[in-house]
Amino acid sequence: MLIAQRPAGKHMAGGWEFPGGKREPGEEPRETLIRELHEELGIEVHDAAPLIAYEHEYPHRRVLLDLWVVTRYSGEPQPLDAPALQWTAIEDLERAGLLPADLPMIPALRDYNSRSKKRSTIS
Repeated sequence: MLIAQRPAGKHMAGGWEFPGGKREPGEEPRETLIRELHEELGIEVHDAAPLIAYEHEYPHRRVLLDLWVVTRYSGEPQPLDAPALQWTAIEDLERAGLLPADLPMIPALRDYNSRSKKRSTIS
């Protein structure tokens, strides 16, 4: 899994999160994913599927987070909007310093990974 470090000067700077960002007015979630990953990582997303969506409550606002699994992209991810990127195994995500808002994504990723492994052994 690719995670990005939040830059200095932003809320929760130094913490780690999954790349992505805010949806623009009138933008569909898939369009947001494609735009944000191009802006933040310099990659072109070709195939992706939604995995989980939920609300997270901050002290002063509530945000909707949705996690997508990108299965095909072109380009090499670069930290265009973050001081650092890090490839992290699913089993290491809990120790990676993820922001609290991203923690509910870990069980969904584990479940997805488990289902993917089962499909590949059946095929």
